[in-house]
Amino acid sequence: MAVEVVYRSSRDLERLFMDKAEADRHDKMLELAELLAEVLQKAVPSLTEQQVEEAGIYMAKNRDVFAKAFKSQPDALSELLSAPVEVAQPVAATEVVEAAEPITPAKPAKAPKAAK
Repeated sequence: MAVEVVYRSSRDLERLFMDKAEADRHDKMLELAELLAEVLQKAVPSLTEQQVEEAGIYMAKNRDVFAKAFKSQPDALSELLSAPVEVAQPVAATEVVEAAEPITPAKPAKAPKAAK
């Protein structure tokens, strides 16, 4: 019987990862997105909760590009303008599980045979 180790982000319990580092990166991205959303909500109170959440997730996913832009390289944002549009999806309970292979439940162990 094969055993697979999977990791779950503490902020997104529906997603599973095959690699601990990947789960940690996802968790940190969600933490940053949450903080960005709070700052955006405070800065622009007219934004809806969903808009703020989507913007926070988008910025967190593209943090490297935004970091370059904030470090006196505003042209770095052209990377995002030329990239295909990726709509940020709020983390939901119905989100698809991300894993390299489908995870199937383990078969129950067979009961040992009784001694004669």
